[in-house]
Amino acid sequence: MALVTGAATGIGKAIAQTLATDGAAVVVNHNHTPGPAEKVVAGIEEGGGAAIAVAADVTSRSEFEAMVGRLLAEFGRWDILVNNAAVALVKPFSDVSEAEFDLSFAVNVKGVFNGLQLAYKHLAVGGRVVTVSSSTTALMLPGYGIYDATKGAVEQFTRVLSKDFGRRGITLNTVSPGATETDTYRDGKSEQFLASLEAMRAFGRLGNPAEVAAVVSFLASEAAGWVTAQNIRVNGGTV
Repeated sequence: MALVTGAATGIGKAIAQTLATDGAAVVVNHNHTPGPAEKVVAGIEEGGGAAIAVAADVTSRSEFEAMVGRLLAEFGRWDILVNNAAVALVKPFSDVSEAEFDLSFAVNVKGVFNGLQLAYKHLAVGGRVVTVSSSTTALMLPGYGIYDATKGAVEQFTRVLSKDFGRRGITLNTVSPGATETDTYRDGKSEQFLASLEAMRAFGRLGNPAEVAAVVSFLASEAAGWVTAQNIRVNGGTV
């Protein structure tokens, strides 16, 4: 049984679909926007998999707890958590508002904190936790100061908490995608900026969500039982 936060679109959608193909029943989390999530569930079911769409704002402990409660009631156990939900603020540091700062840390850090605490309490022995960061934490790109600060916190959760989770046989890893061609990735970005990102890669292109999902699939598998506390950068050689 897998729970993927922010799974209605983009990388989260690809992760949910891949885990379902691997044989996991999947909770497709969305932040009270059911339409896209229900389409993901329908696609999984058409392929012979099992999934349900569940609304929860990951910044709310009570909503996250209710989602986990429904998961356990319907499936009886919880094996995999993928902390994927995030907001990506790209803006000059001097122009960032207090509200934007608060939202970024609420979703990207508190949301992960909520997921980790609930997973530590409820995840089955031998389970898997994968948290999504970003390769931008190593690039020092203009406008990414707040976003990278939140993702740096996520990476430290993985490093520091891996031994706590390890006592229950649970692995805890981070996947850090590079620039990935999702439906909304190009929004607000100039062609010049996108070309510069492509030029950073060994293969001269953006990544795609399925390539990130494949690495998450490995980390969620039995084959990755000796892999924990790692940050795997899935970025085509960017950094």
